Amino acid sequence: MTAPVRIVEVAPRDGLQNEPTRLTTEQKRRLVEHAVRFGARNIEVTSFVHPAKVPAMADAEDLVAMLPPADGVTYSALILNERGLSRALAAGITEVNVVVHCTDTFSRRNQGTDIAGGIGIWRRIARDAEAAGIRANVTLAVAFGCPFEGEVPVEAVRSVAEQVLQERPPAELSLADTIGVAVPRDVAARVEAVRDLLPEGTALRAHFHNTRNCGIANALAAIDAGVGVLDASLGGIGGCPFAPRATGNIATEDLAYALERSGIDHGLDTAALREAGRWLQEQIGRPLPAMVLHAGGFPTGDAAA
Repeated sequence: MTAPVRIVEVAPRDGLQNEPTRLTTEQKRRLVEHAVRFGARNIEVTSFVHPAKVPAMADAEDLVAMLPPADGVTYSALILNERGLSRALAAGITEVNVVVHCTDTFSRRNQGTDIAGGIGIWRRIARDAEAAGIRANVTLAVAFGCPFEGEVPVEAVRSVAEQVLQERPPAELSLADTIGVAVPRDVAARVEAVRDLLPEGTALRAHFHNTRNCGIANALAAIDAGVGVLDASLGGIGGCPFAPRATGNIATEDLAYALERSGIDHGLDTAALREAGRWLQEQIGRPLPAMVLHAGGFPTGDAAA
């Protein structure tokens, strides 16, 4: 067995933020409940961003208030600025994920500032999060390619990572293929570029979209390169509202299958996972991208699981 991999379930946030079918707050609560049931121990439940920018997340406070504590489960939220941190703290969130972009154009479109401004925001959030006693992570967005600037050099990603890791390093540093352009070679190159920068206590994480059908291959490449935490979305739903033609995240069902067949422990209950996927598909009202949701698991000899 290879070392276990932790899967962060992001369907309630990254899955639903660009979804044309709007789930009610109660449906979102049930989605989180399903995630807890299938064994997710880290669930990104919402984002504290301006509701005019991401209307699907306008109920962030209401949703968090409905979530019961679960043993060993952390509910996290994405934030873009200090206002988002204040809202998250007031709501009772104990882990935040902060976005820093690897290109100026995407940063301005998504966060209203350039790379340097985003790094400054992170440093202020890191200080305030430490003072509040909560865990803070950083996602390096468009680390593999940008819809506005095209190729993002490996050196640029390393430079942003180096600045983020100064002063108060995040608990986790995530490399995000925001628009789904990466291939395994890109993953290996970027992980190698930042791995030696990581101080003790900062874990390396990766976030892949399956826009061009390379997501699972990229996830396996990330593990081979030393990444121990991967984001995934139930049913494969999701996409970035600020990335043209963006499609979903890698599906939790598909990732769990790939890990299991590769001899890598992921800690999820695959039967409960498929049940959750079927439930979500009913709520969304259309076939979802997850392949295992439709094909089932590895045949047992009598029938597909």
